[in-house]
Amino acid sequence: MARITLDAVAHSYEPKARPPRYALERLDMVWDDGGTYALLGPSGCGKTTMLNIISGLVTPTEGRVLFDERDVTRLPTPRRNIAQVFQFPVVYAAKTVRENLAFPLVCRRVPRADIAARVAEIADLLNLSDKLDKGAARLTADEKQLISLGRGLVRNDVSAILMDEPLTVIDPQLKFELRRKLKEVNQRFGLTLVYVTHDQNEAMTFADTIVVMSDGRVVQAGSPQDLFERPRTRYVGYFIGSPAMNFLDCRPITGGVEVEGARLALRGTASVAAGGQFAIGIRPEFASIADRPADNAVPCRILDVEDLGNLRIVTAALGRSRVKVKMARGLPIPADAGWLVFPADRICLYRDGELVE
Repeated sequence: MARITLDAVAHSYEPKARPPRYALERLDMVWDDGGTYALLGPSGCGKTTMLNIISGLVTPTEGRVLFDERDVTRLPTPRRNIAQVFQFPVVYAAKTVRENLAFPLVCRRVPRADIAARVAEIADLLNLSDKLDKGAARLTADEKQLISLGRGLVRNDVSAILMDEPLTVIDPQLKFELRRKLKEVNQRFGLTLVYVTHDQNEAMTFADTIVVMSDGRVVQAGSPQDLFERPRTRYVGYFIGSPAMNFLDCRPITGGVEVEGARLALRGTASVAAGGQFAIGIRPEFASIADRPADNAVPCRILDVEDLGNLRIVTAALGRSRVKVKMARGLPIPADAGWLVFPADRICLYRDGELVE
């Protein structure tokens, strides 16, 4: 295992273009040994480019890649001692499941007894024990992907395991179980896991640290709780959460803000310098609806109630603004009009799209 450092790394697939067009803009980042990380963002945001720079499939235009203190920027992939799992499974169709899992160890001349023990351990972890002697060509797509994962996990000497949307072909009912197994692998073996995905649910349930990307830039890196409760930009607020964070234009005033003519208190009373476009953000989970006036509440109209079984999503109108609120089943919802309650410690203030701390 290794501590991976990206030191002033940037990459352009058209380095001679003027001005340069970067697929990955300059960044500094450290991946701690034994951590679980998710690179999250839409297609084309730079996730796979960053992963391939770590693995050695791409040499960055600028900067250095360090494994611990060793500069591996120019080292080819085989000499980096990493395992990479791709979006679509790669298996040796002519081999059995056992032979596929053992192949990385056979190539490294690991003793037979150690190979047998390690293959049995990983097969048990991935529920492949009863398929070890089955030909890989006859497996389903998700079983083949389990083999791809297993080949990465079977080695206990890797610096990191890099996964590029590995659950795309996995049956949805198996995805949760497989993410749980990857967490178990991390806890048992202390492997550094880096996981690329465009699915926020995968990222939030898998990683200790999520790196949100947009247009080749790292927008925010932090724990799932950090990204959910205090997104640093409106982009992260929109991208994380379903429904997305509510945003309402506002005007800073002493001790709070004015929204659609109503005053709301914010956490802390420090004054905010004038200038720029201001908005407040609040998660649908943190707002609520009351049938009578309450602290930090403003009058609203009820436009729609969407029943999701275990909860309801209420759409309320506050002047020209629309606000989504998640309400637990059983809580009363006014028929036509009520009060939107915004807890002061749950409101985020943004200036020109950036969080005001």
